[in-house]
Amino acid sequence: MAKREGCQRVVVKVGTSTLTHDTGRLNLYSMERLSRTLSDLEGMGHEIILVSSGAIGIGTAKMGLAERPTQLRMKQAAAAVGQCMMMHLYDKMFGEYNRVVAQILLTGEDVDAPVRAEHLHNTFESLLELGIIPVVNENDSVSSAEIETGKCKVLGDNDTLSAMVARLCRADLLVLLSDIDGLYDSDPRQNPEAKLIHRVEAVTPELRAMAGGAGSWRGTGGMATKLNAAEIAMAAGVDMVITNGTRPEDLYGILRGEDIGTRFLAVRS
Repeated sequence: MAKREGCQRVVVKVGTSTLTHDTGRLNLYSMERLSRTLSDLEGMGHEIILVSSGAIGIGTAKMGLAERPTQLRMKQAAAAVGQCMMMHLYDKMFGEYNRVVAQILLTGEDVDAPVRAEHLHNTFESLLELGIIPVVNENDSVSSAEIETGKCKVLGDNDTLSAMVARLCRADLLVLLSDIDGLYDSDPRQNPEAKLIHRVEAVTPELRAMAGGAGSWRGTGGMATKLNAAEIAMAAGVDMVITNGTRPEDLYGILRGEDIGTRFLAVRS
């Protein structure tokens, strides 16, 4: 079934810091608002793909661990527990709005290998045709042997994963919901005069110099990984927006093209 005129295929990536409280426990209010907004956008005719971090963070709290594991095997155990709980909640919350979700767990090899990528693309197309919202995460629980021997490329951050999914699905737009309003000309946590950059046409060395390190202890990504994602998306002809995940309702304005967050403009062929 063809999309209605003016409707877009949108990949929305939500980070651990948006999905959890400072305690590491789930932020149910934030998850519910996100689910409601995405359900409504799908009802408007947009095709929605959700890339959701959080499995390790959620699993850490669920297992009663005092802090995020550092050992690979314990990270994988936490991911397995957390992914189960996360999908249960998404299924429940989207279901309240009569929406169906599907789980897709990926590694880098799934996206890079041509045959796998083609099957994956067809799966996404079939789900979207049926009005189903795919919920994507990296398959953090693949065996350590695969990771250590290089047989299975693990991406390490969902900013990159979301850009690869947007490219694979030939999306119109990628939105990264973060714990910051967008890209600033300096660190807003240190400089109260920092100004938000609304439009970016190229990821330059100067732009990278503005990017700080990793984010909060609950997540793994920082602005540098978001710039990497922007390069992938822009080269694939996909606009990318970084915006604050505490306001999921901003997605309405973003899809209308309003200056919310920072928009990285795709390379047009």
